[in-house]
Amino acid sequence: MTGTAPAGDPGLQPQRTRLAWRRTTLSGTVTAVLAMRAAVRAASPLTGAVLCLLCCLCWLAFLALAHLRISTLAASPEPAAATPRLAWAATGCAVALAVCAAVLVT
Repeated sequence: MTGTAPAGDPGLQPQRTRLAWRRTTLSGTVTAVLAMRAAVRAASPLTGAVLCLLCCLCWLAFLALAHLRISTLAASPEPAAATPRLAWAATGCAVALAVCAAVLVT
C-alpha cells in the first residue's frame, strides 16, 4: 500500500470543492481591489464612486454565496449538490465584477 486514499473516498471531493471556492473568492477579492483602485483614479469622481460601489456590492454578494457553500460543504460528510440558483447567482456576481473591472480599465 502506498498510503494514497482509495479511489472512492467521499471526503476528498468536498474538500477540493471548498478549496476551489476559497481560491475563487481570493481571485474575486483581487479583482475587486484592482477595480476599486482604478475607480479611485477614474476621470469622473461620480462614475468612479458608482463603479466602486457596484464592485463592492458584487464582491460582498459573491463572498456571502461562497461562505454559504463552504459552510454547506463543511456541515456534512456527503453534502448536497449546489443548487442551480446558487450557481447562477455566483456566476452573475463574478461576471458583474469582471464587467465593472473592464469598464474601469478601459
